[in-house]
Amino acid sequence: MKRLSLSTLLVLVLHTLSAQVVDTVDAIYEIELPVMVTATSARQETPVTYVDLTKKDITLRNVGQDAPYLLKWTPSVVVNSDAGTGVGYTGIWIRGSDPTRTNITINGIPYNDSESQGVYWVNLPDFSSSADLIQIQRGVGTSTNGAGAFGATINFTTGRGNGKPGLSLDGGVGSFGTRRGVVSYRGKTDGGFGVEARYSKIHSDGYVDRATADLDGYYAAVSKTVKDAIFSFVAFGGHEVTYQSWNGVTQEEIDAFGRTYNSVGTEREGEPYDNEVDNYRQNHYQLHYNQALTSQLDLSVSGHYTRGLGYFEQYKADESLSDYGITAAVDASDLIRRRWLDNHFYGTVYSLRFRQNKWDVTFGGAANEYLGDHYGEVIWARSAGDSEIRDRYYENDATKRDFSNYLRANYAVTDRVSLYADAQLRHVNYEFLGLDRNAELLDQEASHTFFNPKAGLVYQPTRGTRAYASFGVAQREPNRNDFTDNPVDTRPTPEKLYNTEVGFSRTNERTNYGINFYHMLYRDQLVLTGRLNDVGDYVRTNVPESYRLGVELQGGVKLTDYLTLGGNLTLSRNRIGEYTEILDDYDGNFEYLGQFEVTRDGAPLSFSPDLTGALELAYDRTVRRHGFGASLQTKYVGDRYVDNSGAEESKLDGYYYTDLRLSYTLDDRYRLTFLLRNLTDQLYSSNGWSYRYRFDGAPTTLQGMYPQAGRNFMLSFGVDF
Repeated sequence: MKRLSLSTLLVLVLHTLSAQVVDTVDAIYEIELPVMVTATSARQETPVTYVDLTKKDITLRNVGQDAPYLLKWTPSVVVNSDAGTGVGYTGIWIRGSDPTRTNITINGIPYNDSESQGVYWVNLPDFSSSADLIQIQRGVGTSTNGAGAFGATINFTTGRGNGKPGLSLDGGVGSFGTRRGVVSYRGKTDGGFGVEARYSKIHSDGYVDRATADLDGYYAAVSKTVKDAIFSFVAFGGHEVTYQSWNGVTQEEIDAFGRTYNSVGTEREGEPYDNEVDNYRQNHYQLHYNQALTSQLDLSVSGHYTRGLGYFEQYKADESLSDYGITAAVDASDLIRRRWLDNHFYGTVYSLRFRQNKWDVTFGGAANEYLGDHYGEVIWARSAGDSEIRDRYYENDATKRDFSNYLRANYAVTDRVSLYADAQLRHVNYEFLGLDRNAELLDQEASHTFFNPKAGLVYQPTRGTRAYASFGVAQREPNRNDFTDNPVDTRPTPEKLYNTEVGFSRTNERTNYGINFYHMLYRDQLVLTGRLNDVGDYVRTNVPESYRLGVELQGGVKLTDYLTLGGNLTLSRNRIGEYTEILDDYDGNFEYLGQFEVTRDGAPLSFSPDLTGALELAYDRTVRRHGFGASLQTKYVGDRYVDNSGAEESKLDGYYYTDLRLSYTLDDRYRLTFLLRNLTDQLYSSNGWSYRYRFDGAPTTLQGMYPQAGRNFMLSFGVDF
C-alpha cells in the first residue's frame, strides 16, 4: 500500500496554516420563505468549536452520497462505507468517537436511534439535497435534544429559504452502476405559502460483491407567515433496500477471493442467497411554530412523529430448530428468517429566547417517547415441522422516555467580551425485556438522571477575530444491548465526559486561520473487553478512565481572485487507562478451554487516529454566462486500531486519497459536475474489527476489514426551470 509521508503532509498543511476554506456566503438566489430557528445551534458568541456548511457548500459537494461523505473534508472526521462507495450503510467518526456518540438533530428534532443511539444515514437517501445549513459542533457543544454528545453534534437545518426558486431536475451516473435522479421544487403559492418538495432515487451495485443499494428519498415542506408567527409543516423520509455487506473481509479471504469478497449470504449452498437484504422504511413528520411574542421574546414549539418499519433477511444453514420453537423429525434445518423492527418515535421540543441589552437567554427542552417492537419470524424452512409461515420465534418490546430542559445564557460584559453558561437536566427511562440474576428474560426498567453544566467565555477584540474557552460535562446512558445482554447485577453504568476547549481564529478578506486545543476526559467509558455474559454473548464493560487530547489547526489563503488553498490538521493522543482484556483460549484442536485475562494500561483508544488532515486547492471563476470550477482535495487518516489492545495485529494502516472535482455552469441554470474519486487508486480499508484469542498457547488475532473503492467517478448534471 502506498503511504503518504507524514513529514510531507505536515509541511504542506502547516505551510498553508492548515484548514479548509468554508465559504459563509449564502447562495446568490434566495426567495423570502420563513426561516426555521434552531435553538441548539451555536453562534459566534458561543464558546464551542464548530463549523458551518451553507447551502452553497452543500450543493458544491453533493453528488448523491450519504451525508457523512459531504462532511469528510471537515476537521477530525473519518468516514466509512460498508459497500465501499459512500452509498448505503455509511458512518462518521469525529475525533475518534464512534457514530453512536455523535448527536444528530434535524431542525432541532433528535434523529439518533433511541435504543442503539446509532445513526442510520441509509434511511434518509439524498437528504443533504434539502439541507440549507449543516453545523458540526466538535466536543460536548451546546445543550441539545436527544442522545448525549460524546464526540460531536451535527445539526441539519431546512427551510431557510436559500436556493433558486423554481423546478430543478438533476441526474447522475457513475462507477459500479451508480445512478441518481432528483426532481425538486421551491417557490410560493398565490396564498403566500412557501413550498419545497424533492424526490430522489438512487441505485448502486456497490464496490463490494452484491452490495447493492436501491434508495428512495423525499422531502416536502409548507410554510406560512401570519403576522409575527411562522408555521411550518415538514415531511421527509426514505425507503432503502440494501444487500448486506456488514461482515467485512479478512486477509485470508482477500488472498483467496479478492478484496471485494462478501461472505454475507454464503451459508446457502451453491450460489449466495439473492435476497440477503436490509429492507426498511422511515417517515418523519414535523410541525413547527415560531412566534415573536415581543421585540425581546421569541417562542418556538415543535411537534414530531417518526414511523419506522422494516427487517433484515438471512439465509441460515443447519440451524437448531428448537431455537425457533419448531418441532420436526430432524433437529436442524436450513431456513430463512426475518428480524423486524417496528417503531414509533414522537414528542415535542421547545425554546423561549429572551434578548435585552447585554443578555441573551434561552430556556428550552424536549419530551420524547419511543416505542420499539423487535420480533423475528421464519418465512421458509427446509424442514418446517409444525411451524407456520411467519411464526414469530421471539418478541421483545421496549419503551424509552427522554425528558430534558436546559437554560443557556450569554452576557456581554463589554463589546468584546461575553460570558456563557449552559445547564441541562435530562432524565431517561427505559423499559425492556432483559436478563435477571438467573439469566432468565424478564420485563425490566432502568432510569437515569443527568445534570450537564457548561461554561465559557468569548473574546472578540476586532472584527473577524475570535478567542474562546469553555468547559462542559456530558453524560450518556448505555445502549440497548448493554441493558438487554447484561444480567441486572453486572449492568454497566452511564458514561461521563469532561470536555475542555480553547480556541482562536481570525478571518479577513484573503486569509483565515484558527487553532483549537481540546481535552476530553472520560469516566466509565464503555468498551468491549472480551467479557462474556451468562449466555455467552460479548458485552461492553466500563473502564475507569480514558482521554482524548489534541490540537486542531485550520486555515486558508486566497492566492488570487479565483484560486484558494486551504486545509485542516488534527494531532491527538487518545489513550485508555488500565483495564482487563479477557480472551478466549483454545487448544490445538480448537477445543474451548475457557478465558484468561490480560492487564493493559495506556493503550490507544480504538478507531482514534493520532493524525488526520485535509488539503484543498480550488479554482472558481465566472466569465459572463459561464462558470468554471475545479478542486483538488486530499485526505489523510493515520494508523488506527480496531480494538483497545494496541497490538500490531489489530492495526489498520494509515491511508490517503485524493478527489478531483470539475464543474461548469451556464447562465446559472445548467450544471455539470465531474467527480473523480480516489484519483491515485489507493487500496485502503477505512474500518474493521478483530477477534483476539489464544490458540494452542499462542496469541492469535482474526481481523476483518472494510475495503474502499479504488479510482471511480460520478458525473452529475442538472437544469433549473
